[in-house]
Amino acid sequence: MRFLPGFYDLFDDWMTPTTNAMQCDIKEVDNNYEMNIALPGYNKEDISLDLTDGYLTVSANTNQDKEEKDSNGKVIRSERYTGSCSRKFYVGEGYTEEDFAAKFENGELMITFPKTEPEKIEEKKAIMIE
Repeated sequence: MRFLPGFYDLFDDWMTPTTNAMQCDIKEVDNNYEMNIALPGYNKEDISLDLTDGYLTVSANTNQDKEEKDSNGKVIRSERYTGSCSRKFYVGEGYTEEDFAAKFENGELMITFPKTEPEKIEEKKAIMIE
């Protein structure tokens, strides 16, 4: 027996993915990483990239108004769409914006940045006590 049936049904699909989530592929190629992010329906002007504290943030925001009029100038169809999505990727400290190259083509954002050498971890060295 469920307590308050109907109330908990509100939470049944809370883990389903949203439709505006960015799909991303990350590849390691030679001395670089390549990220390919699908952003269909967005224009280059709708997308922004920010680098802060080792995190690369990709954001996209669009507002589209489409209106069709007949020959008399009366509106026969009017549609509006507003959409936004954002995703953060930890790329590591030590990068600057000059390390990144980005290109947007056919609804896909391609970002390339160099691999960095992992920091060497000092081994613990014991000191002998006499």
